Amino acid sequence: MDIYIIYIYIYIYMDICIYSFLVKNQPVILIISRSLNYFSVNIVSRQQWGAVAPKQKDSLEGPAQRVVIHHTALQSCKGLAECTDGVLSIQKLHMDERHFDDIGYNFLVGGDGSLFEGRGWGVMGAHTKGHNGDSLGIAFMGNFNNDTPSKEAILSVKQLLMSGVLQGFIQPEFALYGHKDLGATQCPGENLYAALSQLRSST
Repeated sequence: MDIYIIYIYIYIYMDICIYSFLVKNQPVILIISRSLNYFSVNIVSRQQWGAVAPKQKDSLEGPAQRVVIHHTALQSCKGLAECTDGVLSIQKLHMDERHFDDIGYNFLVGGDGSLFEGRGWGVMGAHTKGHNGDSLGIAFMGNFNNDTPSKEAILSVKQLLMSGVLQGFIQPEFALYGHKDLGATQCPGENLYAALSQLRSST
């Protein structure tokens, strides 16, 4: 994922140069903090979507070395209200029927690009059996054996990955997988799996 880091540093360098030229008396920390705003993402927090408190929470030992892409294999959604209902249903399914400690994914994304905090940054998920200890799980809401991932969802996840690298939650040279690369499953669906190259690209 070197290309992510190249573009991040280019943007930060350009921003520092601009601010240094326009506002020479401002501290470097302030200049850099403004650069990071380029990669800030809007995430619907657990509190905002009404998450049930986890039964237990385990932390990753360090930045995630791998990112695993999933689909929920359920109804797709668009809009805050519809996607919030979907996330609540998934948490209930995971906790009540699969007996997970919480919703399994670290983050989820709707068809309109809305991002939802699942377990969140730095928390061990329950999304890929045998591979949760060093990975981050991101789920696209929908069944992508049938649906095609939207441009908005792809872009939101790319921005989330960049933000995670910048904040130190994801290793800069992380590996990106579809769930089926690591287990016997059709997840994340044929159409989303075919689009993983878009998440690996710089555009």
